[in-house]
Amino acid sequence: MTTVVVAGGGIGGLAAALSVSSQGHRVVLCERNREFAELGAGIQLAPNGMHALDRLGLAGAVRRIAVPVRELRFMDGVSGEHVVSMSLGERYRARFRNAYVVVHRGELHRLLLRACKDSDRIELRPSSEVVGYEHAGQAVRVLLSGGRTLTADALVGADGLHSAVRARLVGDGSPRNAGITVYRSIVPMDRVPPDLRHRSVTWWAGPGRHFVHYPIAGGRSLNLAPSVENRPAEIFSGVPVAVPEVREQFDVLCDTAQRLLELATEWKAWVLVDRDPVDTWTEDRVALLGDAAHPMLHYAAQGACMALEDAVVLGDLLDCTSAELGARLRRYNAARRERTARVHRLARDSIGLWHAAGTAAVARDKALTAMSLTDLHDHVAWLHGARDFAAPDPAVPPDPAVPSDPADTYTLAGVLDAAGAGDLRGAAPGAYTLGGYLAPPERPR
Repeated sequence: MTTVVVAGGGIGGLAAALSVSSQGHRVVLCERNREFAELGAGIQLAPNGMHALDRLGLAGAVRRIAVPVRELRFMDGVSGEHVVSMSLGERYRARFRNAYVVVHRGELHRLLLRACKDSDRIELRPSSEVVGYEHAGQAVRVLLSGGRTLTADALVGADGLHSAVRARLVGDGSPRNAGITVYRSIVPMDRVPPDLRHRSVTWWAGPGRHFVHYPIAGGRSLNLAPSVENRPAEIFSGVPVAVPEVREQFDVLCDTAQRLLELATEWKAWVLVDRDPVDTWTEDRVALLGDAAHPMLHYAAQGACMALEDAVVLGDLLDCTSAELGARLRRYNAARRERTARVHRLARDSIGLWHAAGTAAVARDKALTAMSLTDLHDHVAWLHGARDFAAPDPAVPPDPAVPSDPADTYTLAGVLDAAGAGDLRGAAPGAYTLGGYLAPPERPR
């Protein structure tokens, strides 16, 4: 039996362990902390993420604890006006063959951890931080803190944004400071006034900032996450922040948004960071996964989904002997790099959508208001509708109510209908579009 070491016991690492072990491999899952646990608040899981969980055998359990979202609501955060909503009801679920749900990050982690504990092929090793690796012929020597080592047939680095495995494999230094701080708080739903309770993900867009909220924990809590472009000088994570400081940063938002922000009695802050996409995240018998491979801003709400997709593809490709592992890991890298780079670009470009000001905000609201439900579903189809996660350009499911139009032109951020494409032909890079900014296609380096 081949042995695969997975570095990192977060959502991506646990999913990778389950997927790889399903091919008959022994998996040793190394976590640096004394306990396997996950920090954070809410996670949005679009149908592509739910399909990945289906493949891992956990979607049913997730559905029992998740809140199905009825719609994505986009509000003008300054005027308080409703701009557009994308229904996630029967028509959306029929097209994308799964629901859009929100769940507490800790609850999803516990489900994955329980499944790993139930597997006789997965060994969990807490207090075992992976600090590096060495190639050893037809094996890899995994270096642990304290001078300990493990010898394995392969190593998967799922050790997150500050991955030690990536530092050795890619060597691209520290993450990029995006100049944005996000504040997070969770409020018991019984403290939320009835008129502010919505089974939706709601965005309040304002100049240089926005505020998103949605129910989690089976609807028992409300997750609040405002973010602002305040150019912090240093990167920090999970730092307590005084309530007045947060309120002051969002005082330009409308009364309804202010009422929601007033519900929070404590806040923690994170500086948003990412890294530029890279072309290669494998080296012989070593590969990266999730945030270690392609860390992205959370503005596309796809970080966890991409890690789950990675895990499914990795497991599918490792139906092989030890001798074939290096070649299969290279295939995994090739299968995933284009799609993850595309989502990475969408996350960065979304800043322009959420944080537009002045005439750009007016143009944004006008463009969004003009979109039909079919337009909105088309816009996310390439992302939410994917079920073949190894395809760089997966087939997009047609709207069950409207025949697909072969003249539709897909852009990086979604779809432009025939008229829209005509309006934008010849537009210079940097021109504003619904999905962000026109630019030459981003390629991993």
